[in-house]
Amino acid sequence: MGVLPVPAEVRAILLDIEGTTTPIAFVQDTLFPYIKDNIKEYLRAHWEEEECQRDVGLLRKQALEDSSLDGVVPIPLESGSGEEELERVIQAVVDNVRWQMSLDRKTTALKQLQGHMWRAAYATGHVKGEVFEDVVPAIRKWREAGMKVYIYSSGSVEAQKLLFGYSTEGDILELFDGHFDTKIGPKVESESYRRIAESIGCATNNILFLTDVPREANAAEEADTHVAVVIRPGNAGLTDDEKSYYSLISSFTELFLPSST
Repeated sequence: MGVLPVPAEVRAILLDIEGTTTPIAFVQDTLFPYIKDNIKEYLRAHWEEEECQRDVGLLRKQALEDSSLDGVVPIPLESGSGEEELERVIQAVVDNVRWQMSLDRKTTALKQLQGHMWRAAYATGHVKGEVFEDVVPAIRKWREAGMKVYIYSSGSVEAQKLLFGYSTEGDILELFDGHFDTKIGPKVESESYRRIAESIGCATNNILFLTDVPREANAAEEADTHVAVVIRPGNAGLTDDEKSYYSLISSFTELFLPSST
């Protein structure tokens, strides 16, 4: 795809994770199945813990908000009437989470529980975060050139830090100046990018956002943020219009920084 010059006004690079720094297959074939396969066992083991109860409370609240949606699984309150009832409640949480995941929901409640489950998986070595081989060397070069680097993903900040803290390249958290998730707003809404710029302390046109999703790129552009769409193995295909409209890269090494001459 050649070289893509980074506009001189850019001071920060904002990175998506899935399909950008990390193969989609890692998320789809490793992280998500881990949740589906281990959630019941995890809930049984941690049910009495405050963190787990907070997670379940958030999921219960989300289920109420989702009550008009087809297939939603409500999560009943516990009345303390024994083991059988506890199993019913746990099963409802399991079914709710699997339902949300089947629809590829990005709710904060779901992401929070997933983050806590992945924390246990990473810490015990069951999972290691995958990154494309061009990612670490490229980010080191950007940082040497004075560029700030941030992550913006629909996965929770905690899940992001686990992926990069327990990665196949070791602990690479030092490469990032900050992390954003959907608490700052959905990635398909332009206002989110304005909030990120405000949080970083720069104008939106001082940011270059790299993502594999055209809808996200469009939202960022609407906020006057520079964008490039990343083409990686396993990513969804782009339409001809998208290919001709967006700046495209297939590796982070294709970005050319003015200060790196």
